[in-house]
Amino acid sequence: MGNVSVFQGDLFSLHSPLYGDVQGERTVAEFPFFALSKKAHMTPMVFESGEARIEINPSKTGVATIYDKEILLYIASLMAERAEKGEKADRIMTFTANDLFRVTGTNSSARSYTSLKASLNRLQGTQIVTNIETGGEGSDSSFSWLLKADIKYIKTSTGERRVKWVEVMVCDWLYRAILTDQRIAAYHHDFFKLGPIERRLYELAKFNCKDDGGFNLDIGELAARVGCAADRRGLEYFKKQLREVSEQDSLPEYMLDVVETKIPSPRGGRPRLHTTIGFRPKADLALVEDATDA
Repeated sequence: MGNVSVFQGDLFSLHSPLYGDVQGERTVAEFPFFALSKKAHMTPMVFESGEARIEINPSKTGVATIYDKEILLYIASLMAERAEKGEKADRIMTFTANDLFRVTGTNSSARSYTSLKASLNRLQGTQIVTNIETGGEGSDSSFSWLLKADIKYIKTSTGERRVKWVEVMVCDWLYRAILTDQRIAAYHHDFFKLGPIERRLYELAKFNCKDDGGFNLDIGELAARVGCAADRRGLEYFKKQLREVSEQDSLPEYMLDVVETKIPSPRGGRPRLHTTIGFRPKADLALVEDATDA
């Protein structure tokens, strides 16, 4: 984008700043809609589980990534915040790049603006086909996360670009998910410090752990939900990553346990090893420790 600087413009016409927490939407969090690597993912992604099916096709610069999703989380948070105040949240949202950077912990360098433009292009170019409904409606056709994405700027007499604001239009599918389904939850402020797999693990824990306990998933099913390879080699690498997350206790709010059980062979041969991943709120651990101390 060349040299850029920030010009606040008419702040009264913008939907930012975001005053409350970053909020995520359950349907988008439950399924692997985003590539986990910053490297361009140029092949289609397909997820199938039960009746749910998702097909994601890349733009010319690749599939939208888990880091690009930061923009959608920010937009969803702005929309949810307006709805909570009883104000109308339109599909077209305008915000300052500086406020997005503030919320996600990104520095406001020229490189960050270049990355922002690339992220907006991937969110607009990635095509999704899914039978998952939002707001009681579905579609057989493909859609993009953003129908419009534009960084507005003015040019000074020296040729410098001065960014005014960002304007986006979200797709109907996402708009219904946020404002009609309203299955929204506040994310921990350390979410943006997490790596890609940790982000997916945190999201699944956020929407599936209840106040009175956690939940368990077979490692194969979890790998599919996260968006990792579920073949034998992929699962071994995924298990290694899960052990590191568990040992380092790197998820905010939640604990993760890797539990391996030997399943006897019906023919008396070598037992099969079954791996289950358990999630539970860290509040549960605090209660257990309090009870032990008492």
